[in-house]
This record gives sequence, C-alpha cells and structure tokens, in this order.
Amino acid sequence: MLPTSLVVEVDKQGPRIIIDVRARVAAGPRLTWQVLTDYDHMADYLSLLQSSHVVAGAGPAIEVEQVGQAHRAFLHYTFHSRLAIELDEDRGAIEGRLIDGDFKLYNFWTHIATADGGTLITHHGEYIPDAWVPPGIGPALIRAETRRQYEELLAEVLKRRDAASH
Repeated sequence: MLPTSLVVEVDKQGPRIIIDVRARVAAGPRLTWQVLTDYDHMADYLSLLQSSHVVAGAGPAIEVEQVGQAHRAFLHYTFHSRLAIELDEDRGAIEGRLIDGDFKLYNFWTHIATADGGTLITHHGEYIPDAWVPPGIGPALIRAETRRQYEELLAEVLKRRDAASH
C-alpha cells in the first residue's frame, strides 16, 4: 500500500481564498468515505471544530452545521457555518455550498478514488471570509491550518483502519 502523503496549496485572489489538497492514505475508499462524511462525529477528530452535526436531510442531500475556531500565530477566527452537502458515494464525490454562516462565500468539492492500493483524496475549496486575511502571511497560516486538519483526518482514517484489522 502507498504511504500517506499530503500536499496543500493556498492562493489568495483578492478577498477569495482558494484551497487545493491532494492526500493519499493507505486505506480503502469505503473507510476513507466514512471518515470524510462522518459529520456527526467530526468534532471528535478535527481540533478545528467545536461541534458538527447533520441538521436536516437524509441520504445524498444533507445540511450540516459546524462551529469552530481556527488560530495560527496572531490570526484567530471563530466561525459558524450551515452547509448544503450533496453526497454521491458511487462516484466518491462530496459537494458543498454555504447556506448561512460567517463567510461571504464557501463552496467546495471533494473526490476520492482508489490509488496504488489506497485512496487518493482531492479537495478544492473557495471561500471569502468575513474577516480580512492579510496577504503573504495569511495564506501561509491558512495552509498550515489546512495541513493540520488533513493530518488529523488522515490519522482518523488510519486509526479506524487499524481498529478494524484487530
């Protein structure tokens, strides 16, 4: 199986923040999907989140409410978001858009696929925060926070993989 790897890119275009992530994890796509879509327990393994819950819908169309805090160096940002999320497990696709919350815009898509005996996660997100993000240092801090989130997510996938093998 392939080793775990993670690449995070952040670009600031005016007020818009663009995040692209490519992560490989030595676990199957079904288990990876379960972790990526376990919205009711995400706050247990993502330190950024204080709470995360499915608040409406079922099946492929759900609404998720999340509250969290991001802080790196001197930047501290508390957020609340309510997201409309479309799940298509057959295609390994998750698409989300902001319904309400502390962003002016937040849209994302995530795709998972089998790769080298494990799973490749590809994520693209675009958002416009309500708070000003300083050029230069802002994207670097967002990159570090995003990396930490994905490291925690990948660790949860591996933890569940290891627990299932015992």
